[in-house]
Amino acid sequence: MFILIVSLAINLVVAAGDALFSAVAAAQTPATSSERFDMIVRTDFFAGFAGDAERLARGMATCERYLSANPDHAEALVWHGSGLVFRSGQAFQSGDTATGMGLFGRGLGEMNRAVALAPDRVGVRIPRGATLLESTRFMPAAQAEPLLRLAVGDFERVLDLQTAVFSSLGGHAKGELLFGLADGHARLGDQQKARQFFQRMTEDGSPSPRREYAAAWLSGSAPKAVPACGPCHSGK
Repeated sequence: MFILIVSLAINLVVAAGDALFSAVAAAQTPATSSERFDMIVRTDFFAGFAGDAERLARGMATCERYLSANPDHAEALVWHGSGLVFRSGQAFQSGDTATGMGLFGRGLGEMNRAVALAPDRVGVRIPRGATLLESTRFMPAAQAEPLLRLAVGDFERVLDLQTAVFSSLGGHAKGELLFGLADGHARLGDQQKARQFFQRMTEDGSPSPRREYAAAWLSGSAPKAVPACGPCHSGK
């Protein structure tokens, strides 16, 4: 059962990532934004997560080149780890359990090491948080809880880091970050915090299926299925 659930969940890994990287851009100056590693690899990864194996391989190879030159390159490490987690789902789906478990463990290890290397870097926290938030969605509670707590912790740290610029972010970026926090807390059983973040999302987020979900959650009528962010992750 765990294997089947992981294979289903991996298909959702990309759901939150792209919009949240808008927050990275807003927090950086023009000089530093040109050096953002996510801008180098994210379109390949998003296309790969959508099913383009060649683009995923290209994104992974880019990370590996950076890591060959600098094994402590935190952004390359976290993106490479997310790719391994995705590939673990493909292995599970093909019936190769041993490979799937190995890839999942390696991917999680790389993402955790990246955060240990750069705990206050938004471009590291967001990929791990988005990957774990989505890949735990259909896992059994016992397996999901510690990983979900890591994801919520990542998003909370990003919100803390961006306190000074949060009001200047676009509604979509605000909404995705707030939705991740609200959904994560709700799944962890902290309904009070979930309500606070869902309320903020209805006030600060752009119109979207997720903002509609937030309003429905607040009224006690949320559907079981959590809507995807929207058509912003094609990787084109």
